[in-house]
Amino acid sequence: MSPSPPSTADPGRWKALFFICLAQLMVVLDVTVMNIALPSVQHDLRFSDGTRQWVVTAYSLAFGGLLLLGGRLADLWGHKRALVAGIIGFAAASALGGAALNTGMLIGARALQGVFGAMLVPAVLSLMSVMFTDTTERAKAFGVFGALSGGGAAIGLMLGGVLTQALNWRWTLLINIFFGAIAAAGALRTVQAPAPDRARPRLDVPGVLLASSGLIGFVYGLSHASSGGWRSAGTLVPVGAGVVLLAAFAVLQRRVCSPLLPLRVLADRNRGGAYLAVGLAVIGNFGMYLFLTYYLQSVLGLSPVQAGAGFLPIAAASVIASTRIGPRLAPRLPSRAVMGPGFLIAAAGLLLLTRITPESSYWTVVLPGMLVTGLGLGTALMPAFSLATLGADPRDAGIASAMVNTSQQVGGAIGTALLNTIAATTTAAYTRHHPGQATEALVHGYSTALWWAAGILTLAALAATLLINHDPRPRPYPDTREPRQPDHAPAAHH
Repeated sequence: MSPSPPSTADPGRWKALFFICLAQLMVVLDVTVMNIALPSVQHDLRFSDGTRQWVVTAYSLAFGGLLLLGGRLADLWGHKRALVAGIIGFAAASALGGAALNTGMLIGARALQGVFGAMLVPAVLSLMSVMFTDTTERAKAFGVFGALSGGGAAIGLMLGGVLTQALNWRWTLLINIFFGAIAAAGALRTVQAPAPDRARPRLDVPGVLLASSGLIGFVYGLSHASSGGWRSAGTLVPVGAGVVLLAAFAVLQRRVCSPLLPLRVLADRNRGGAYLAVGLAVIGNFGMYLFLTYYLQSVLGLSPVQAGAGFLPIAAASVIASTRIGPRLAPRLPSRAVMGPGFLIAAAGLLLLTRITPESSYWTVVLPGMLVTGLGLGTALMPAFSLATLGADPRDAGIASAMVNTSQQVGGAIGTALLNTIAATTTAAYTRHHPGQATEALVHGYSTALWWAAGILTLAALAATLLINHDPRPRPYPDTREPRQPDHAPAAHH
């Protein structure tokens, strides 16, 4: 049985969790809510297909490039301040984007959303890790967080379709004003402020510049690969520069007194294993959403609202797994025994989805694959997010939280670039050998990419099994009795 919550635990922590998770949901939804709205945005603002990707890329560049800075700022300023500032800034940037008069204004607003999202998200995980220290409560709280991360993308697709079709695309951004107002007001009332006397080291400015520019270069290069190819200068140069800058950043962190990313955060095998497993899992997860979105609309001919509704089962499965299955298993089993099988189940779901054809039925092929994938991901991501901050020094809680989100962002960029390139290459090769079968070629490309996604999720299971050794089960109390005489000891003579 897990220990009781300490008497000093915040009595309002469960109310605070609602508003913290609402802030997280606002960011998670924004990742996909614009995807279905993009055709309407492009028609309204009249920009080219080449410019279209920057509506998404501007957000991911700012968000991924500044996450480490956002995590450290949360440690320096205080997690509550960083959370509220991030919520207000994100909502304001969303309002600016919703009122955009031209493409430049929209792209700038999306970049600002990424900036404030990079401040908000690490603060969310940091506050959760501080508020929930009891094993059972922590499992439940991170189960809710895992449900948002696993199912929020599907809900975003549905919400984007409904808002675009019922109102217009601007409401996919303006809706964040309402989410933000409720989350900020609730957080101010229910979230406890950090201790005022906590030591706060100076900000590592050279580290910020190296890490941010390195991550931005790396993510930009990967984003360019889907359109320019892996061998183009637009891909290789920024990726190479990003790797060099990140290597220089790692060397610098060993030498400065107040590093942006203390290497002790990565040295823990459980946290490091969780970062790697989450990054690999997101690669496969992004591939599924990317190709099924195209498949449902372009091949099966569903409307935006119908396609969005088609993703709701995976959201439901993820929520059930993250809030019911994961929290019950996590306190009773070693973390690897939950994460490894969970990622393998998700991989099996993707294998079911590789059976799609131009004539497939949503109910017999797509739906079963979604349900299995959602159950697996929801079960595995719950302990993964918990491990990402478990045992971190309070002064490092923000940066530890930022690292798991950095893993997600970089994993998403790799997944989009790698799997999109695989699908496009496979489709082109099929078309050359089977002229006149454009739809079949398209579906063959999607199916091949889903095979790769399943393989990458299998690697996530392998990483979790080999690297993570955390066991939340309480250890038995040591036997303090006198040691028993060994069987071969001579008997005492009287």
